[in-house]
Amino acid sequence: MKSTIYIISGLGADKRMFQNFSFDGFNVVHINWILPLENETLQNYALRISENMTDENAILIGLSFGGILSVEISKIKKIKKIFLLSSAKTKSEIPFYYRILGKLNLLNFIPISVLKNVNFLSYIIFGAKTYFEKELLKSIVKDTDEKFLKWALHQIINWKNENYSENIIHIQGNRDLILPHYFVKFDYLINGGTHFMTLNQSKEIEQIILDNLA
Repeated sequence: MKSTIYIISGLGADKRMFQNFSFDGFNVVHINWILPLENETLQNYALRISENMTDENAILIGLSFGGILSVEISKIKKIKKIFLLSSAKTKSEIPFYYRILGKLNLLNFIPISVLKNVNFLSYIIFGAKTYFEKELLKSIVKDTDEKFLKWALHQIINWKNENYSENIIHIQGNRDLILPHYFVKFDYLINGGTHFMTLNQSKEIEQIILDNLA
C-alpha cells in the first residue's frame, strides 16, 4: 500500500507551487485552503482542514504558511514525518518585525489594496525571476480571498507556538526574504533558495525529501 504525502501550499497558493515535483511510489494529496470562520483560531482551523487527512502515519509537506499550519496539525494528527519548506516552527522563527506588527495591531491599518498589489518589488521579495513565476505570483495574489489573506497574516504575526515535533525536517533557502534563514533553525539550507524555491529549485528539494523517506 502506497504511503500518502499530504501537501499544503503557501498562503493562498495551490498545487501549482509543487508542479515540478514528482513523488513516484506515493499517493500525493494536495490540501486545498478553506475559508476561516469568524474569529477562528489557527488551532481550530488546523482541526477543520485536517478532517480529511485519514491516512495515519502519513507524510506532511508544508510550504510557508502551510508549514506553520502543518506544525499545528501535527499536534492533532499522527504524522510520520513533516517537511517544512520556507517556513517556521515556532514564534521565535517569525522575524521580530512581523511580530511587532502583531503586537501593535498595525495590520488592521494596512489597506487590502496594498496587500494585494503585485509589482517589481514583490517579484524581488518572493524571488519570482522568470515571466512564468511572475505571472503565477500575480495569479496567486489575485485569487486569494481578501478575508482569508487578512486572517492568515494575523495568524502568522501573532503565532504563539513554542514547541514542535522531533520528526520535522526543515528546509530553508539562504536567499529567502520573506522568512530569512538566519531566524530559523533549519536542517537543510538551499543555496540561492528564495520563497519561490519550490518552483525553481524543486529537484534539489525533492531529493532531500526522498532521501529522508528512504
